[in-house]
Amino acid sequence: MTFSVVVLAAGKGTRMKSSLPKVLHPIGGKPMVQHIINTVKKLGATHIHLVYGHGREQLQDKLSHNDLTWCLQDQQLGTGHAVQQAAPQIQDNEDVLILVGDAPLIKESTLQQLIAVKKHADLALLTVELKDPTGMGRIIRQGEQITAIVEHKDASESQRQIKETNTGMMIMGGKDLKRWLSALNNNNAQGEFYLTDVIEMAAKEGKSIHASQPSSAIEVEGINNRVQLASIERAYQSEQAQALMMQGVSLLDPSRFDLRGELDVGQDISIDVNVIVEGKVKIGSNVTIGANCILIDSIIEDNATIHANSILEQATVGQHCSVGPYARLRPGSVMKEQSRVGNFVEMKKTILGKGSKANHLTYLGDTVVGEGANIGAGTITCNYDGVNKFKTIIGDGAFIGSNSALVAPAIIGVNATVGAGSVVTKEVSANELAIARAKQRNVSNWQRPQKK
Repeated sequence: MTFSVVVLAAGKGTRMKSSLPKVLHPIGGKPMVQHIINTVKKLGATHIHLVYGHGREQLQDKLSHNDLTWCLQDQQLGTGHAVQQAAPQIQDNEDVLILVGDAPLIKESTLQQLIAVKKHADLALLTVELKDPTGMGRIIRQGEQITAIVEHKDASESQRQIKETNTGMMIMGGKDLKRWLSALNNNNAQGEFYLTDVIEMAAKEGKSIHASQPSSAIEVEGINNRVQLASIERAYQSEQAQALMMQGVSLLDPSRFDLRGELDVGQDISIDVNVIVEGKVKIGSNVTIGANCILIDSIIEDNATIHANSILEQATVGQHCSVGPYARLRPGSVMKEQSRVGNFVEMKKTILGKGSKANHLTYLGDTVVGEGANIGAGTITCNYDGVNKFKTIIGDGAFIGSNSALVAPAIIGVNATVGAGSVVTKEVSANELAIARAKQRNVSNWQRPQKK
């Protein structure tokens, strides 16, 4: 049977103390509810119905790239009321998987297992055993048969001793669900319409109700405050680190690595502490990443080394290249094979040719550097006149002396040399030496400025 999914994401999340809707708070660099949507997409659901309310514009903006049916819950009157907003979209002849939007670590395999259990029952619940179930709905059984879910505030003292709890995730037939939703009432301590009441309705009709459990309680742990957000973030990062290590990546300290996107890796990669990966990053084989580096939407090819405290964003680092320490490669930076940038070098929209190097204290913007060129310390390509950007071309084998300023548009020819301290405003042809310095003048009895 086909199935659709209802994701409950309408809550404000008051305990987050934030203007951002709770389900948009990030885990691993993306909204927590996006993790759930991504997992659901893998299951092959025919439709994903998102029940939303608080911060509706923010939700629609952040999640607009997904194929969702938006179900508005203007007033938050409980989980049953939330699912009622999706009821018009639900077909009688389909199963409906109901998920909560604040448990981002739920695994595809756990949901597949829940769906499989439903094939042999009228209704399947995802439950979890907790050492401390305070605040959670308790699973009431008569023998093996589930008969009800009682919310903590409505539970008797004996019911509060039960360790098996409700996760808020369940699957049932669409026709049954709509009938039970229409019969809900809010006669309880909270004055809300509980989705959990449908369990008792199903039991009274003699429906078979089976349970499934996740492999780990962390999968179904919800997030209600910043402390829980941080805890789930660390659990998520631990999962990512373990998966990478199983692929052959050496993480010098797995607890100090953050993956906030997608990472494609080769073999024999070593990553030091406090490295952050964002967006889509690809790392080839035999690559070393030093401590405190940030890699964003970049490609690092085989046998490259990224030294400590370097930042790469939308950059490509070729084979056998060396970057840093303390280097910054901004969007559009391309390092060809065996090139090098050293400490405190910044590149932007620049191609550094094969074997070329800029070892320290240099800015290269809107520049194309040929092969085997040497860029001396303190060199700046002056690419911006305050309004427009201009390009600098540096030929193969060129040597740029320290503390030089190349005022774009500029062309430095093949094997040309620029003397240290020069401000170059004209083309330097192949094999020429350019020296562009003011004549030194020493002023006697110079009076330094005085502090006023």
